Amino acid sequence: MGEIESGPPSSDCTLDAKGLDCPLPILKTKVALSRMNAGEVLHVAATDPHSVIDFKAFCARTPHELVHHLEHGDLFEFWVRNAGPA
Repeated sequence: MGEIESGPPSSDCTLDAKGLDCPLPILKTKVALSRMNAGEVLHVAATDPHSVIDFKAFCARTPHELVHHLEHGDLFEFWVRNAGPA
């Protein structure tokens, strides 16, 4: 029997990027991921509406995985699994 995902995954670290405009949420995410271990999940909270496009593009061109994202009005949340050092 397969698992049913009932919401966002647990995270190992949280980054508050609320109030920051592009490209700062991604830049701060890159720094946070560099301090984490492979396989750990970073939860990022942002308010920049362009962050949805930015996080999808970032994860498409890096080995990091966007495992979940939620949008609540003006709040955008992302869970990124760290792939480890390049």
